[in-house]
Amino acid sequence: MKNLKSIALAVIVVLSTASATAQTKNINTTTSAIEWVGKKVTGQHNGTVNFKDGALVFKGSDLKGGTFTVDMTSLTATDLSGEYLKKLNGHLKSEDFFGTEKFPTAKLVFKKIGTKSANVYTVTADLTIKGITKPVVFDMTVTGNTATAAFNVDRTIYDIRYNSKSFFESIGDKAIYDEFELKVVLKF
Repeated sequence: MKNLKSIALAVIVVLSTASATAQTKNINTTTSAIEWVGKKVTGQHNGTVNFKDGALVFKGSDLKGGTFTVDMTSLTATDLSGEYLKKLNGHLKSEDFFGTEKFPTAKLVFKKIGTKSANVYTVTADLTIKGITKPVVFDMTVTGNTATAAFNVDRTIYDIRYNSKSFFESIGDKAIYDEFELKVVLKF
């Protein structure tokens, strides 16, 4: 009986130590940021979109996971003002682009993480936009309580085809490039 208690106590200690090594760090949604750039034949627009929530998972100092929800209704351009800003924001939130009334959030879930170098990880994640989930791969650098990443997303695989030359060959100078750029800064 005494040996059984000792074994049970040892198992509890091992399990609690193992679970204590994984630590979830919630991001600060106010200081974390997502900047986007969308380019077209005749120029570009840039702006921001906010996080609704998110967390990174660490084991010791190594990145092991992450899950993020983006508030697509916060999508806004930062290179325009007044009437032009209102028109662009309305169009980006419409069914032509992100359909934020029907799809108010986007989601990113880390699936696989490899160590590229000290503090730099190669992340394979599932990105869900407009209810469509596709894999993305990017590098993430973690320094102190900050993580950064930059990557491109092909909008057409999420059924965002408006003025895409891939689908409308004769669109000419009204073409919008299929990929948009994201630059992410996470503070936790």
